[in-house]
Amino acid sequence: MKEAIAVLADLGLPAAQQNERSALTLLSLLDLKPDSPWSDSANPFMGITPMMVFFKIHYGKKYAPNSRETVRRQTVHQFLQAGLIVINPDLPSRPINSGLTVYQIESTLLELLRGYGAPAWINYLKTYLSSIETLRVRYAMEREMTRIPVTVAPGRTISLSAGGQNVLIKKIIDDFCSRFTPGGVILYVGDTDEKFAFYDEEAFRRISLVVNLHGKMPDIVIEFTGKQWLVLVMHEN
Repeated sequence: MKEAIAVLADLGLPAAQQNERSALTLLSLLDLKPDSPWSDSANPFMGITPMMVFFKIHYGKKYAPNSRETVRRQTVHQFLQAGLIVINPDLPSRPINSGLTVYQIESTLLELLRGYGAPAWINYLKTYLSSIETLRVRYAMEREMTRIPVTVAPGRTISLSAGGQNVLIKKIIDDFCSRFTPGGVILYVGDTDEKFAFYDEEAFRRISLVVNLHGKMPDIVIEFTGKQWLVLVMHEN
């Protein structure tokens, strides 16, 4: 784990991710047990729950089930932002909130880490760090290509994260709204990736409706002026 923390520091991760939790996450994604050499690093698909099982079985570190979100939000999310891992490489269209979501060490990083401890490690690291921004841009473009475009107002299109209920949200906006709320104005669209994917704050203020930004929201809010209705659409799991 000390070596994994040192690796995270070498890769430029902030201090908040240079800790035991992040080290264990990295080691699980590399399938490295305590007695494994870094040259044996692999890149299996791993969900967060299997990662936590790995922590317990191989390193004796048991995290409470409610720590799952901490691992996801305070380690895995930062690994994604840094380009260290990719999400759902087996099925990019899988919704990010799916119970089947998996993560995998990025292939270039895998090759780098297999050389950790070698005499040329510093040279390998410098080469990797010089290319990481290009890798981040590439993976960001790939994620963007899987997103779902939705027109919420004339000349205004947003993109929702791929798959899941967002496919249904697009159909509701494209088909249901035009048929059952003709001339209606979309005030809000939620997303599994971003709660306020579209939010017309001025329109809510105009109709004297105060939104609790931390409360539960429907998937879509439509102002149907023809009937003076406020139509709320909510997807139930």
